[in-house]
Amino acid sequence: MHVAGSHDGIRAVTFTLETPTVDDLDPVLEVLRAWQVPDAPFQLHPGDVGWFWRTGAETTAAAIRTWSRDGRTAAVGLLDGADLLRLAIAPDLQQDEGLAAQVVADVGQPDRGVLPDGEVYVELPVGAHVREALGRDGWGSDEPWTVLQRDLSDPVEDPGLRVAVVGPELAPAWSEVHRAAFGTPLTAEAITERWHTLAGGPAFEEARCLLGFDEHDNPVASIIAWSAGPGRVGLIEPMGAHPDYRGRGHGRAITVAAAAALQEMGACAAAVATTTSNVGGVATYRSAGYAEIAQRLDRRREAA
Repeated sequence: MHVAGSHDGIRAVTFTLETPTVDDLDPVLEVLRAWQVPDAPFQLHPGDVGWFWRTGAETTAAAIRTWSRDGRTAAVGLLDGADLLRLAIAPDLQQDEGLAAQVVADVGQPDRGVLPDGEVYVELPVGAHVREALGRDGWGSDEPWTVLQRDLSDPVEDPGLRVAVVGPELAPAWSEVHRAAFGTPLTAEAITERWHTLAGGPAFEEARCLLGFDEHDNPVASIIAWSAGPGRVGLIEPMGAHPDYRGRGHGRAITVAAAAALQEMGACAAAVATTTSNVGGVATYRSAGYAEIAQRLDRRREAA
């Protein structure tokens, strides 16, 4: 899909909105990796696309939107469900008024093929000009998210938990923990099938899926550490602790283990975001050495 750009009333700036094909996804992931630099705001990560890949390559491609100018990708969005666009913007274009105006126009008109009518949401990097532009267009603020990050310049401590890297053999056990932790209606078999799908995706080549075991060899916690490459910020998502074994520090331990895995892969930092109302989750990340770096307020448009 190609949609012509618009201009912001100050200077004509044309951006092209596209939905990539499966063959285009590798370049999209490479762009997202390049944007995960230490001084850039927390935003859509290649690991987010990697996790979404569990739904299949074709579904993932259909959920991606890109905004480009003169052959250069300026922004990437992931439709994480029909009503939520998760947006990443090139670090040097975070304050670009033309890009902001184009995104506002595209997300506000259903015929552009981004968001439908009704109540919808846009997840934005903190401080990006598009947030202000959406506010001027009548969009309100959604619930706050806490963004946390752990610097990886110093050695990461031992997590105090036996941790294994998950491959096909351990995928069923990982799926059982994930299912129990998040209460998903999917069966463990269905989650395992999805695990194999995401493990076949290109983002997983720079990821490490981890499973923690207690002293009785019970699988108790799960996480995936997603690298964006050496010297860049990695993502940990999703993290879950089995409810039958909660309250024993397993969530903290697996989160520390993910930081160590990212450090081994050359990441400069590990990052995560969770709703601020998830007090327990925020506390777990803090206990694992992650410090709050921002409060993020996404945008919400009410149904007419």
